[in-house]
Amino acid sequence: MAQEFYPFKDIEAKWRKRWEETGLFKMDQNSLKKKYYCLMMFPYPSAALHVGHGRNYIIGDSVVRYKIMRGYNVLSPMGFDAFGLPAENAAIKNGIHPEISTLNNIKTMRRQFDSWGAGYDWDREVVSCLPEYYKWTQWIFLQLYKKGLAYKKKAPVNWCPSCQTVLANEQVIDGKCERCSSQVILRDLEQWFFKITDYSQRLLNDLESLEDWPERVKLMQKNWIGRSQGVEIDFKVRDSDIILRCFTTRVDTIYGVTYMVISNEHPAIRELVKGASNKKEIEKFIEETKKENAADRIGADIEKRGVFTGRFVVNPVNNKAVPLWVGNYVVTEYGTGAVMAVPAHDQRDFEFAKKYGLGIEVVIDNPKEPMDASKMKEAYAEEGVMVNSGKFNGLPSLEAIRKIADFMEENKIGKRKVHYKLRDWLISRQRYWGAPIPMIYCDKCGIQPVDEKDLPVLLPRNIKFKPHGESPLKDAPEFVKIKCPKCSGNAKREIDTMDTFVDSSWYFLRYLSPRDDKGPFNKDLVNKWLPVDQYIGGVEHAILHLLYSRFIVKVLYDMGHVGFKEPFAKLFTQGMITKNGIKMSKSRGNVVSSDDLIEKYGADTVRLYTLFISPPEKDAEWGDRGVEGAWRFLNRVWRLIEDNAHAGGWWSVEGGEKDSTEKDKKLKQKTHYTIKKVTEDMEETFHFNTAISSIMELVNEIYEYIGLKHGASGPQLKEAVQTVVILLAPFVPHIAEEMWEKLGNKESVFNAEWPECDKSALNQSTIELPIQINGKLRSKIKAPSAAGEDEIKKLVLNDSLVNKWLEGKEPKKIIVVKGKLVNLVI
Repeated sequence: MAQEFYPFKDIEAKWRKRWEETGLFKMDQNSLKKKYYCLMMFPYPSAALHVGHGRNYIIGDSVVRYKIMRGYNVLSPMGFDAFGLPAENAAIKNGIHPEISTLNNIKTMRRQFDSWGAGYDWDREVVSCLPEYYKWTQWIFLQLYKKGLAYKKKAPVNWCPSCQTVLANEQVIDGKCERCSSQVILRDLEQWFFKITDYSQRLLNDLESLEDWPERVKLMQKNWIGRSQGVEIDFKVRDSDIILRCFTTRVDTIYGVTYMVISNEHPAIRELVKGASNKKEIEKFIEETKKENAADRIGADIEKRGVFTGRFVVNPVNNKAVPLWVGNYVVTEYGTGAVMAVPAHDQRDFEFAKKYGLGIEVVIDNPKEPMDASKMKEAYAEEGVMVNSGKFNGLPSLEAIRKIADFMEENKIGKRKVHYKLRDWLISRQRYWGAPIPMIYCDKCGIQPVDEKDLPVLLPRNIKFKPHGESPLKDAPEFVKIKCPKCSGNAKREIDTMDTFVDSSWYFLRYLSPRDDKGPFNKDLVNKWLPVDQYIGGVEHAILHLLYSRFIVKVLYDMGHVGFKEPFAKLFTQGMITKNGIKMSKSRGNVVSSDDLIEKYGADTVRLYTLFISPPEKDAEWGDRGVEGAWRFLNRVWRLIEDNAHAGGWWSVEGGEKDSTEKDKKLKQKTHYTIKKVTEDMEETFHFNTAISSIMELVNEIYEYIGLKHGASGPQLKEAVQTVVILLAPFVPHIAEEMWEKLGNKESVFNAEWPECDKSALNQSTIELPIQINGKLRSKIKAPSAAGEDEIKKLVLNDSLVNKWLEGKEPKKIIVVKGKLVNLVI
């Protein structure tokens, strides 16, 4: 008889050692097999991983193992995105050098990957904080500099006075630093930028070629790039030579401008407020709004605030002078920094005008109900008929957009323009723990790039961290002092380091030749293996990391370094695992330790539950009872093998293909139906949860078969049990290997052929199932007799009569009574 519980500790240690010895995950560069590059987003080595982190890597490992079983030459590497602010902050707090803490964390994470059974080609490991990697990050910077795509300029940036560094908009939460919760201010600094805006249209156009990316990710990138067509219009400041340029997509509203509003960081702001009677009030307002996050300021819900400058601007279409205000709801980062305000037809302008008693002029009338500006409760932003618009009166507003734009271009008072919301990529960081920017400042020769032969520019090891996070590099003379590469005179190094998104924008290229000291990557190898066949990671990286990686690859393509335009052919973004309805976090106290669960139940139980918990693209709530269920199922499968794989048992039967009884036929049907279902789920949707569910149903069928045929044996049973083990292998590899060995196989289960569905076995009868909704008969469907619960539910929800009765509602519960009926509770 089988042991009460399967000995997972011994089994898992045994097979992890065997996989390492046999090189299961080593990619063979000389193989003639079809290539498959499966990549999981490399992690930041912050601390121990929990079950929420595990989803990404368990999904990826299951795909890798499945592809190995399908006969592919699989590349599955792993590395670490190892620079960044957290390690430096920890160094300041704990007195441990960030390199030491980072490398220690990497050791912990590698142990955890191993404990999950996640297999990688560790000979290809890359660590972005090591000189052999960041040398080539610096090389990429120099390529962009040569191409005119890296430049330095003064710009207003989010500045954390505590961390003493620039923050991206995404790192500012409710006006505060996401790391230390200090109030963030705007500060003008000389910063390095990458000119990603030169690639705006290409980044947008090429989204169409990414057919195997989630639509929501493509939409997020499209919105981030933010292409809009409109007209640029110059408004002259009265009694001044200053011109304020604005961009509008609604040129049909030009006659309705009743004021103009500029941002607090507009380049003309200082000149405009000179001599203003309320100058102190304006300057106070500017300083106050500089503390607000730019992304929050453009939100629809923000309270609109402003100050009159005492100036007026002239509308070029009717020569009317309108007041000029400074407002908090306009930001330079998302436009020109000046907005022509049309309160009657823009809600933000309407709220501002109402608050400060500014004019409201209707210029697009509602054809169904003529409008009175004095009675308006909100802006009218729909199409309509032009009024109060000179010679354009009576035109449909859509037609007026074209005709007014023509009029402006003919009279040289406006010009058609395409604008993008995307801004150049700010890569400067005023911190130590990052790749040094390879530039030199010479009083005689100006800014000079480091010669490529002198790379890497190494971070100095012996530095003193300051309590408030100010970069220690400025106080490291052995780092700062350098000879100018052009005149050999005394010069200084750049002390800013690069944004960590630069490190992660090209790492997938380095995996092909990670120890190459002659170049960042082997061109022939990357052109053979890329684009990445399958990229897997969290949707939180949908914009910045993916957009920056696409940009860098396009630059490298233009320079002839790579032969492809997009880095990732297929993208899968998994949902988040939550606990108590929120994201797992140490600070919230809702972290579930994967180490503890693996110690109690084994890695395969954790893997099985993680994959079974929900469709992987959706968020899922972690539940301890579900872990128990996964544990019980694995023990049930284990007993199936242990109790029946004995001398003279069914596993040794060499029977023919003949299905002697209806029960034999039914088992064979179920076996091949399961093969079909699991294969489709793995190939098409990554719905591991329904794949596992169908395997569970096959196990139930096997137990039923054995119960009906005491001392059962025969080819149908042998095939069914072998199929269970093979189909489970990608998901629960350790126990699958052990069971495969117990079935008498000498080779690894991952060398076994993935079973093919015998379509003739699926020539099965159909059954008619009544469909009840809240207990009342509403429809009937025909389903294959071997169909599992998930397949039946899918057929039910696709039924037209059922959908008629549901009226768009989601059923609370779908109860399938096998072979008899289906009841929906709404």
